[in-house]
Amino acid sequence: MQVGLTGGIGSGKTTVTDLLAELGAVIVDSDVVAREVVAAGSDGLAAVVAAFGPDVLGPDGELDRAKVAAIVFHDPEARATLNGIVHPRVRERAAALVRAAGPQAIVVQAVPLLVEVGLANAFDLVVVVDVEPEVAMDRLVRGRGMDPADARARIAAQADRATRLAAADVVVDNSGDREAIRARVAELWTELTKRQHELR
Repeated sequence: MQVGLTGGIGSGKTTVTDLLAELGAVIVDSDVVAREVVAAGSDGLAAVVAAFGPDVLGPDGELDRAKVAAIVFHDPEARATLNGIVHPRVRERAAALVRAAGPQAIVVQAVPLLVEVGLANAFDLVVVVDVEPEVAMDRLVRGRGMDPADARARIAAQADRATRLAAADVVVDNSGDREAIRARVAELWTELTKRQHELR
């Protein structure tokens, strides 16, 4: 069973996927895979350096993600170039991880931009992790130390909340505390296992 999981920045997607992994889901996290495909020594990193120059490398030979973000965030053409390098490699690697999980697994693919890039139809089920915008802002500013203007810009750059919710088969409210989200994820896991049996 293929589950797509998404949510806005600051919604707590990682918390939800960590809890699902504890319950037995196979997690394929697009952010993790995106880092793997441009790791030191990879052809992905070589392609990024060819496109943007050696200044995007850190002293350790790894990609300096902050430098790349600064280049592409306000430049749609540069962002398209980066996406053209990274996205095909992410898709290929994610597909390999899904195949390795086997047909009996419940595979949860965490895709931050699932709605923005129109991937909802690629999954048996779409789960949206949702919080009020002010909760997301608070987590970004207080929890991650992000500048408020930067946090607002990053939230604004994503699909709006209504668009994400419209794509959801299941909504997971993550506005509460750790125990509340643990209980909600347990309910979600029960629902996923039930749906998996129905698909067989």
